[in-house]
Amino acid sequence: MLSNASDQPENSPGVRELQDIPSVEVISRAAVMLMSAAAERLGLADEDPDSSPRRDLDEARRLITALAGLITASAEYLGMHAAPMRDGLQSLQKAFREASAVPDAPGQGPGEKYTGPVH
Repeated sequence: MLSNASDQPENSPGVRELQDIPSVEVISRAAVMLMSAAAERLGLADEDPDSSPRRDLDEARRLITALAGLITASAEYLGMHAAPMRDGLQSLQKAFREASAVPDAPGQGPGEKYTGPVH
């Protein structure tokens, strides 16, 4: 949860006003949060993803689709960060496909309407 700047002492180190954060950093932070949440929902943080109590493919699909939309829409602004973010997204899409009992048809997986088919 994001904290409100008014909850922090005025001169706290590390606290920056949102207006002072470059857009590429805001976009990158949002993408990393979506990636992390999707990985958790795929069970990738556990030793055995197949038996992870956190695995929820429906939630993972939503997070991956949101991530794909964000990265696709902001790729031109991400500069050198775009390629690693696309790689991370593609890894999540492939992990989703592998985790699915009945994989989606090519082009129908999470986020593929934005990225194209992932095999």
